[in-house]
Amino acid sequence: MGSLWPEGHSSSLLCVGGSPGPEGLIASGAEGGEVTLWTQEGAIVGRLVLPGQEDITSAVFSPADSAHLYVSHGDTVSVLDPRNLKGPVENFQGAGEEEINALALNETGSAVAVADDSGAVRILEIPGGRVCRSLRRHTNICSSVAFRPHRPNNLVSVGLDMQVILWGLQKTRPLWTFNLQDVAEEEDAHQQRPGQLFNPPLAHCVSVSSCGNILGCAAEDGRVHLMRIGSGSKLEQQGAIKAHTQGASQVHFISFFSHPYWMVTGGNDGQVALWDLCKHPVVAPEGKTQATAPQRRKGKSSGRRREQAQDKSKPKKKAEREEAEEDDEEAVAKEQESSMEEEKSGPKITISHGDKVNWLCPAVLKGEPSIIVADQSTNLTVYPLSQL
Repeated sequence: MGSLWPEGHSSSLLCVGGSPGPEGLIASGAEGGEVTLWTQEGAIVGRLVLPGQEDITSAVFSPADSAHLYVSHGDTVSVLDPRNLKGPVENFQGAGEEEINALALNETGSAVAVADDSGAVRILEIPGGRVCRSLRRHTNICSSVAFRPHRPNNLVSVGLDMQVILWGLQKTRPLWTFNLQDVAEEEDAHQQRPGQLFNPPLAHCVSVSSCGNILGCAAEDGRVHLMRIGSGSKLEQQGAIKAHTQGASQVHFISFFSHPYWMVTGGNDGQVALWDLCKHPVVAPEGKTQATAPQRRKGKSSGRRREQAQDKSKPKKKAEREEAEEDDEEAVAKEQESSMEEEKSGPKITISHGDKVNWLCPAVLKGEPSIIVADQSTNLTVYPLSQL
């Protein structure tokens, strides 16, 4: 089903990014400082090994100018010109306090957000690369950042401290912080299924839908945690989909489909999945009232209370046994209902890629919607989505 783009690298691929526009190039980064540029047909148009040969951890084209490609390696951000891939046009050394894990550019290309191992998020002014903001709230590695479309002063960051933070850049402080561990502990008790590993929800990747209101966060517990941002940038609703049987490493909303709630995910289980979230309770407005209602353990129904009051003459053990049987039946019914709902809202496409997914890049290649996958090999893999 997939086609390989070979011979671009000699080391394991770590990241891939696409240039805007119908004829846009694709950039891939690998261990050892390797950067490769590709046409939409998969032909190599340029290769470069950066001085120092540090791993290329992120590759992002400016949405405002495809002649600017930003790559991170070590604590440095280098600006490359894809038209003349001889070496960096600029180097922003010390852009990160420690090794950089991810980059994000705002819609105008005037700012670059840098997430690093220290947990800090830095905002660099473009041009020049001057650090104009330093955001400190993560207590562990900051793994991913994303600007919120249509809200230039909003930035989302996630990290291995299991925190999702929405920042207001004008005041350099969080508008809100959400701890994935809180909801994960609540859900794990009654959502376990065979093959699902319940690791702590370390947050690996964050993406924001093109409308700017839905966040997706891929986490080590195999879930993609979803959040809806309402008026005043408030966290209005949250939920999750059980996307992978091992850690979810990648999540990206897709901007070129019929609505902004198509999403692709990748995981350590070697699976790539495509999701249509338009009816998910976090996304769908009609699910708001029901979904935001406090989740409480159901008490005994009035009918059950009456039966127990009328049946005090029964031996105590017999009554307890009957009540336990009723609870078991109720639990089975809930499990079946949950399973049916999960099947109904499952992925539209599941691709067995077979290797751990390091990065995903949705792209339209020669007019065909596609997903580009970077894994631990030296080859990119392209999967067409023409069946949609």
